[in-house]
Amino acid sequence: MKIGLIGAGRLGICFALLLEKAGYEVIVSDVRDDYVIGLNNRVIDTNEPEVADLLDDAKNFTAVLDNVEVVKNCDIIYTLVATPSLPDGSYDVSAVWKVIDDIQSCEFPLNGKSFVVGCTTNPGDCELFQTQLNPYGVDVYYNPEFIAQGSIIKDLRHADMVLVGGEGQHLDAIKEIYSKIQVTEPHVYTMSTTAAELVKLAVNCFLTTKISYANMVGEVMTLAGLETEIGTVLKAIGADTRVGSKYLNYGYGFGGPCLPRDNRSFAAYAKKLGLEYNLGVTTDEFNNEHARFLMEYFIKKNESNLPFCFHYISYKEGTDILTESQQYRLCLDLLDRGYKVYVVEDYVKSQCDERIIFGVPCEEVFWIDL
Repeated sequence: MKIGLIGAGRLGICFALLLEKAGYEVIVSDVRDDYVIGLNNRVIDTNEPEVADLLDDAKNFTAVLDNVEVVKNCDIIYTLVATPSLPDGSYDVSAVWKVIDDIQSCEFPLNGKSFVVGCTTNPGDCELFQTQLNPYGVDVYYNPEFIAQGSIIKDLRHADMVLVGGEGQHLDAIKEIYSKIQVTEPHVYTMSTTAAELVKLAVNCFLTTKISYANMVGEVMTLAGLETEIGTVLKAIGADTRVGSKYLNYGYGFGGPCLPRDNRSFAAYAKKLGLEYNLGVTTDEFNNEHARFLMEYFIKKNESNLPFCFHYISYKEGTDILTESQQYRLCLDLLDRGYKVYVVEDYVKSQCDERIIFGVPCEEVFWIDL
């Protein structure tokens, strides 16, 4: 079976290469000329583990610039295009609509093809996509991934669950894809597309709530003079199976390209339904307050007014992503307060404020560490 994928970004290329590794013939499209040429020459600039090796080994993988070519040659077409956040927190799905326009422009029969949306959308969007594609005999599914940057391949192979919204002739084929990709037999949950869109947001909203709870406990213990026991206390709380230990650590707060945006989108959807004040709003507000708490904490601890030093300031160690990084935010806040700031790892240097000094410090510093 040939599988197509439109939008071969960080997640898209990982998913596409795992499909090829599983034995499928894969065609991807992307708007970047140089990137497409590089993929066809088996060259990619990435720090995502395993991707370069998978690309180098790929035998049945082709990259093109034309979405229509993907649609023409494949029965199942995934799209993983960018869906940026709007000011109200909801997702801008105009790029998905552009793909649908391309599908509708095809001058060949589309009946029997399936369109699988893998990027994050707003609850109800896929129903609108289905309505638009109904006259063409195209089934729409929602099939998001639950991954973290820096471990995408690993996360795709070891997913706790697979979520598929929608129904049609390719439902079993989509399930089978994950049986071939994953190391263990996946737990597949099927439901309506709108319910699946809601699950994607709700899962990440729960994680931001859990992260915020752990940070609140840490703040309370810090103010109580018990900061050296924060880790022990959270470990004890997490030992209760009703709570669990995952994401229950004291830290900088939640950041990156997924959790903050999904949290706000969940809040926006709840507000749209009339639930004005909800956990999505609360955790976002607390995350901002926690950033201020940490800044004042570290300034107070730095009694000698030494320069500050971070090991890294990307949202997650080992990545080059600064999107809503709470470490980078703290770094900028300290710079604005007049402190000199060092950062040891320099792979985000080109994206950063020029006031930051990158490299191992040559003077006594106060290390930022949690």
